[in-house]
Amino acid sequence: MTVVRTERLVLRRWREEDIAPMTAINADPEVMRWIGDGSVRDAGSTRAGIEAMEREWETDGFGLFAVELGDTGELAGFTGLAVPRFLPEVLPAVEVGWRLGRPHQGRGVATEAARAALRFGFERCGLRRIVSIAQVGNDASERVMAKLGMRPVLETVDPGCGRPVRVHEVTPAGAVLDTPT
Repeated sequence: MTVVRTERLVLRRWREEDIAPMTAINADPEVMRWIGDGSVRDAGSTRAGIEAMEREWETDGFGLFAVELGDTGELAGFTGLAVPRFLPEVLPAVEVGWRLGRPHQGRGVATEAARAALRFGFERCGLRRIVSIAQVGNDASERVMAKLGMRPVLETVDPGCGRPVRVHEVTPAGAVLDTPT
């Protein structure tokens, strides 16, 4: 089983007991504000999403990790790698993404988790370029992208919801894979 550890976090594959806390995260309108059309998700759609994430590990060799706090074991959300099939114009590509519950936002968790996912993508999966996609106006996610060494390369529209998005990218040479001192 694939596990990645950071100073504060454990990035791991999904478990049945993750469904309830991830459902609570997905049911928070503030968390979901910048995801697709902003709709919240219930337990059934959360379960289906987690099952799809697990299938991607099997088909793509990478996927979205459950992010667990190392000291408490609490599920904070997810981070990891996925093919951004929702935005065909950027394909072929692999995206680093994240979603965290509100108690874990603004504490460096997204940056720490995404940095570990980038390292996994470059070092263990041999990727040569990784993108990240944020809806225009999602300044918090774009700040995380900047901390990772990503740079904006394209503005377009998410065809699934009609919202404008900004695509960022990074290569191994440009990635900030260690915490700056």
